[in-house]
Amino acid sequence: MAAPGPRSPSAFSCPASPTGGAWTTTGGANRAPPDTEGGGIVYARSTTVLAKRESIAAGIAHIRDMALPALQRMDGFIGLSLLVDRDSGRCVATSSWESKAAMRAPAGPVGVIRDRAVEILGGTMIVGEWEILVMHRDHPTRPGACARGTWLRMDPAAIDHAVDVYKMVSIPAMEELDGFCSASLLVDRASGSAMSTETYDNREAMQRNREQADAVQSAGNQETGAQVRQVCEFELAIAHLRVPEIA
Repeated sequence: MAAPGPRSPSAFSCPASPTGGAWTTTGGANRAPPDTEGGGIVYARSTTVLAKRESIAAGIAHIRDMALPALQRMDGFIGLSLLVDRDSGRCVATSSWESKAAMRAPAGPVGVIRDRAVEILGGTMIVGEWEILVMHRDHPTRPGACARGTWLRMDPAAIDHAVDVYKMVSIPAMEELDGFCSASLLVDRASGSAMSTETYDNREAMQRNREQADAVQSAGNQETGAQVRQVCEFELAIAHLRVPEIA
């Protein structure tokens, strides 16, 4: 899957995911999320698709009406989110799981569900697996919410320190941003890859806070030695991830 040329980090559209990248959102369900094993760690499998623009509406409907109900019947499944950039065609579906074993055990059924969604979207896919080490909500997302994510690379040995900085420094700073809804941090310990995501009430709030969000991210990067690989912005098409508070 060839990525389009680089764009400004502040642009709403973004190119295809870098290798190993993944995305999640902190959308809310009405019921409380389940307790999880493993000291609060939740696992995530993300599928990034560079879809045909004319197929995005059909893809959203299929994932909402067919894929999500099928996944809800599987043991250990927590929830699902879908982010969409209609300009570039980039779509990212993320499923959350109570444990790594639960995430990997139903690989066959999940693969069938995933492949059908990719077929409808009309693109090719990149799949990644992650630990969700931070999840914090200021308030639930609502229709029209948007999300901004930053892909990072760091020394794997620095991940625990990065989590502490995110919890104690970055999140309190983001809570001061008008329209901020939630923040999450996903990591791949083996590669040192990480993904910081914040969601906002709407696109206007996300765009209004770009400069301040960049400053918060830069301060965290200086403290941890992390390098920014990519910054992207999306609309939140499906908000049912249901990951519990991890902070």
